[in-house]
Amino acid sequence: MIRSLVFDVGETLIDETRIWSRWADRLGVPRLTFMGVLGGMAALDRPHADAFQVIRPGLDLDAEIEAWRRADPDGLRENFDGDDLYPDVRGSLAALRSAGYELIIAGNQPRQAYDALLAMDLPVDAIHTSAAWQVEKPAPEFFAKVAAVAGRRPEEILYVGDRLDNDVLPARRAGMRTALLRRGPWGYLHAARPGATEADMVVDSLAALAARLT
Repeated sequence: MIRSLVFDVGETLIDETRIWSRWADRLGVPRLTFMGVLGGMAALDRPHADAFQVIRPGLDLDAEIEAWRRADPDGLRENFDGDDLYPDVRGSLAALRSAGYELIIAGNQPRQAYDALLAMDLPVDAIHTSAAWQVEKPAPEFFAKVAAVAGRRPEEILYVGDRLDNDVLPARRAGMRTALLRRGPWGYLHAARPGATEADMVVDSLAALAARLT
């Protein structure tokens, strides 16, 4: 029986369109170009950070983020806020919580993402980031942390994410149940792959997930 639901962040709860659009503007390329290169990285199973090197070879990403922060200290820059939530997030989480599930957010995110998520006042029981844990998906240690903070046996946990490589497959190896969300570049591409059958369920939205579980 599933007792805890654990959610990835990017393209699961957060629509990253505005983030990538701001990056395109920052790097001086058309937004469609940047989005296309990002999609290419997803199709080639390369990390999204490689898109920056394709657009601007030799770019020091950390230095660019710091320079951007100095130039626009009050802007969102590479970050997100409540306006970036997918429309179905609040209602779906509320329905799942009302149904008695423990809800946890845990994904690969920098430290500032914790404050951003906390400020949204989402109906969840806990929020965790890879930066705070000092371990990132798909490392087994990340999913061991997930089980520890949930206080459940792995088989009582459903991990929800948009990727096979970072979410479904490593969570499954950790003994958890999994849901693959078909949204965002990775979500659509990965849902079409044979490996998607490894997920316990493939859903098009969190609303569909909530309907199925409640």
